[in-house]
Amino acid sequence: MANASDPRVDARTGTPTTGHEWDGIAELNTPLPRWWLWTFYLCIIWSVAYWIVYPAWPGITGWTAGVWGWNSRTAVVQDLQELKTMRAAGEAKLSAAKLEDIEKNPELLSIARAQGAAAFANNCAPCHGAGAQGAVGYPNLNDDEWLWGGKLADIQTTLQHGIRWDADKDTRSGAMPAFGKDGTLKADEIKNVAQYVRSLSGLSNEGGADLAKGKKVFADNCAACHGDDGKGNQELGAPNLTDKIWLYGNSTAAIENRIAVGGGGQMPAWGDRLDPTTIKALTVYVHSLGGGK
Repeated sequence: MANASDPRVDARTGTPTTGHEWDGIAELNTPLPRWWLWTFYLCIIWSVAYWIVYPAWPGITGWTAGVWGWNSRTAVVQDLQELKTMRAAGEAKLSAAKLEDIEKNPELLSIARAQGAAAFANNCAPCHGAGAQGAVGYPNLNDDEWLWGGKLADIQTTLQHGIRWDADKDTRSGAMPAFGKDGTLKADEIKNVAQYVRSLSGLSNEGGADLAKGKKVFADNCAACHGDDGKGNQELGAPNLTDKIWLYGNSTAAIENRIAVGGGGQMPAWGDRLDPTTIKALTVYVHSLGGGK
C-alpha cells in the first residue's frame, strides 16, 4: 500500500495520484474494478471471434464472408421464401375463388383479410390512415358512403384502375369544374350556392345568403352531377351533399373554395403494382371494414 505521507499519495484516502493537478485538486489513480477489466477483455475476444465467423471487413470489391458464409440479406430472403411457401396453398385457393364467394367461406375470408390488411398497411394507410378512417381529402373507408360505389366489384375496379390516374386508360374519371376560376359563377353566386349546399345537410346559413338564388344556381350548374336532390351520382364520383359527410370540410370557406377552384382527388391504379390475388384480398379487406355494401 502506498505511504500516505508520500506527496504522490492522497492523504485522506491513501490512494496514489496520477500527478495531474488543477487548482490544487489532484487526480486520484483509482484502479478499475477487476470484474470490469475482465468484461472488457472478454468483449475484445468476442469481437475478434465475430470478425472471423461473420461478414465484417469491407474490401475493394466485396467484404469478408466469414467462416459460416452467413449474412442478414440471405436470411431475410430465406424467411420470405419460407413464408411464401407456407402461404402458397391458401393463396392458390384465394386466386381460384370468385370475388363474391370469398366472404361466404370463413377460411378464404380469413386469408383474404390477413393478406389484405398487410397490403393496406403497406400501400393505402399513408393516405387513408392505419384504421382507414381517412382525413381531409382522403375518404373514410369505414362508413357507408362511397363516391364510386361500395360493392365488391366497385371497390375492385377502383383499386385496379385508380381515380383520375392518367397512366391507366380505364381509370375512373370525372372532376368538379372550377366555377369561379373559369368565370362561370360570380362571387355572389358562389356565396349563395355554397350556403344552399350547406342547407342540404342541415347546416345554418352563414352571412345571410339568398338560398332561393343559391338553389337556382345549384339547379343550373350542379344538379347535372349531384342530382336535383343533391344526393350524388356514384357513376360520376359526385358526392352526396345531404349526408353530413364532407371530404374537404363543411365550413363556408371550404365549400366556397371547392366551388371556385373545382378539381378532385387522385388515387393510384394499383393494378400495375399489385398482383391480381393481392388486389382481390385488398378488395375483400376494404369491403369488410364495415362500410362495404
